Amino acid sequence: MAGIRGLFADTTPLGNPHFRRLWQANIITVIGAQLTVVAVPAQIYAITEDSGYVGLTGLFGLVPLVIFGLWGGALADHFDRRRILQVTTVGLIATSALFAVQAFAGADNVWLLLGLFALQQAFFGVNQPTRSAVLPRLLPAEQLPAANALNMTVMMAGAIAGPMVGGALIPVLGYGWLYLVDTLTLVATLAAVWKLPPLPVANRQGTPGLRSVIDGLAYLKGQPILLMSFVVDLIAMIFGMPRALAPEIAHQSFGGPVEGGTEFALLMAAMPVGAVLGGVFSGWVSRVDRQGRAVMISVLIWGAAIAGMGLAVALAPQWRLPMLVAAFGFLVVGGAADMVSAAFRQAILQSAADDSVRGRLQGVFIVVVAGGPRIADVLHGYAGTAVGTAWAVSGGGLLVIVGTVVAAIAVPAFWRYRPPTTVS
Repeated sequence: MAGIRGLFADTTPLGNPHFRRLWQANIITVIGAQLTVVAVPAQIYAITEDSGYVGLTGLFGLVPLVIFGLWGGALADHFDRRRILQVTTVGLIATSALFAVQAFAGADNVWLLLGLFALQQAFFGVNQPTRSAVLPRLLPAEQLPAANALNMTVMMAGAIAGPMVGGALIPVLGYGWLYLVDTLTLVATLAAVWKLPPLPVANRQGTPGLRSVIDGLAYLKGQPILLMSFVVDLIAMIFGMPRALAPEIAHQSFGGPVEGGTEFALLMAAMPVGAVLGGVFSGWVSRVDRQGRAVMISVLIWGAAIAGMGLAVALAPQWRLPMLVAAFGFLVVGGAADMVSAAFRQAILQSAADDSVRGRLQGVFIVVVAGGPRIADVLHGYAGTAVGTAWAVSGGGLLVIVGTVVAAIAVPAFWRYRPPTTVS
């Protein structure tokens, strides 16, 4: 019986009341957040019917995310982290409320939407490094892996439910109600954050300015293993994340309504489904010591899956429903591969980085993980307009494969990397 229980998530961290409140609130808020993730590109496409404008969400999200993500890591190493979480959560609530106001008012202004999105990403960029830095203050070190697994499970489950519910409800309720739900669910997180104890930074050094950020980035220059863990993720995301094309593919290739619908919901939910499946059946990852090789192979599988999805889009005019199922399946495989890649990249970051810079490197990690898809939104949006969605998707998948092979050849030490405790 104990062996069977060992297959499932360790819930020991939920015994801590502060973590339990944050985790329970996250169950609610992650679905609301995903409704906004679905609604923003869908609303922009409904206004313009142009994937190029949808792709601009990448640019308007990336710039504030890079600036405030890096700065947020420095802030989290200097100020009381509870207060930072309070301020940024209030900011996220305010921006979600403004999204709802513009939708209910029927503004239909792309630039207003993009501006609100940029403001939201600025608050997100400061919030996330701080949230990651809080866990070691709430839980003992031996409970951190289980706590991270619990958080990731909730995030991925929400990423499935949000697009499925949001994509299906847009034609029924409209965008305003989805934004309003996001606004209300964020209140649960604010309540949990408010009940945290004061979290001042111990042994803080310097000031949270540009020098602190630069010092963290400079550390990477002498760490090729860490640097490559970021580079391969950027290759995978920039060339192989075609989410900006999802509204157009759902509408034109698979016959969904222009404002969203089931086809759009399936395309948006497929990768999170794969990520959840990859996490559920990830017991084998702890037995792999060649972590660099595992990352590379996972990214190659990701690229092949995206290329396969592009082929399904190309064949959709002849076999619409079977190719929708195929596209969904390829994206599920890609999501599972991305989950495995992320697990090993996090392990590499934890084992190869010096403890004195882990906070700022977490800021870099968040910028890379969230920023790569933003760049992809811009590139895929305009590539889809220029060469068509099928070529943009399949070509991006092939570029992932080529880029990963080049990276493996350029830095063979990453391909050979093993964590220090398993090096023979």
